[in-house]
Amino acid sequence: MFSKNQLGFLYMFMSVCAFSLMDLVVKWSNEYPLGQVLFFRGFVGAVIYFLIIPRERIKNFYYTKRAGLHFLRCFFGLIALLSIFTALRNLPLATVVSISFAAPIFTTIFSIFFLSEKVGIYRWLAVLIGFIGIVIIAEPGFTELNIFYIYPIIFCLGMAYVAISIRQLSKTEPVWLISLYFSIAITIISLITIPSGWIMPSLNDLIILSLLGVFGGVANLWLSQSYKFSEVSLVTPLKYLALVFAIIFGYFIWDEVPTLKTLSGAILVILSSIIIFRREIQLKKQVSVQRHD
Repeated sequence: MFSKNQLGFLYMFMSVCAFSLMDLVVKWSNEYPLGQVLFFRGFVGAVIYFLIIPRERIKNFYYTKRAGLHFLRCFFGLIALLSIFTALRNLPLATVVSISFAAPIFTTIFSIFFLSEKVGIYRWLAVLIGFIGIVIIAEPGFTELNIFYIYPIIFCLGMAYVAISIRQLSKTEPVWLISLYFSIAITIISLITIPSGWIMPSLNDLIILSLLGVFGGVANLWLSQSYKFSEVSLVTPLKYLALVFAIIFGYFIWDEVPTLKTLSGAILVILSSIIIFRREIQLKKQVSVQRHD
């Protein structure tokens, strides 16, 4: 039998793998309209969450006393999801993943305003290091006026608020309900884009697009399970395996070779995130930043 920490490591590893495969499918699906890709992420994900609703909640699964906060979580989550999908389609995979690691930096800043938390010198230093890393990674984009470098940063901003709202919602709401509402929101928004022209996928493409929702759905469930069984400080470093996967996928599938600037900036961003997480643990807090929930 596995210990709790071993289970936490296993769930985190599976979560990282699932998120990486989801990114891979998003980048592959470039020929399909973004709204159509969002539909598969939302609809298939919603089906997965419906399957895990406890029996006692089947009749009133939708019930919540915090509809307003759910709405804000869905709104900013959609902004983040649209941004990361757009970035994945237009930038090297390793670059997008590297910048996405900066989400905890913005979460730290937002926690001051939304949770009235006090941020000390160590976390402010981490924020500064993280911003330097982002500038190093995105500098080629700014000099060449590549607007797509802005999207991963928008993703980080959106996910920072999502992390704050999930921290508040999780005090009273089950994880599956938070995720279910978001998947339903994605599905509804995606259906509005049908008039813009969806493409009838082949059977093989239909299966691959459906896997997008499967990977996204189970990734967040496994992430939650990881934090349930093990301490955040123990399993969080495994999240940075996503950069390794991104470099491998990008190189062998799209001939993308990460630049020295990308790798240098990624190291600073990762270092910044580790400092923030370690400091949170020392203060006996837990920060759970879910990527594409």
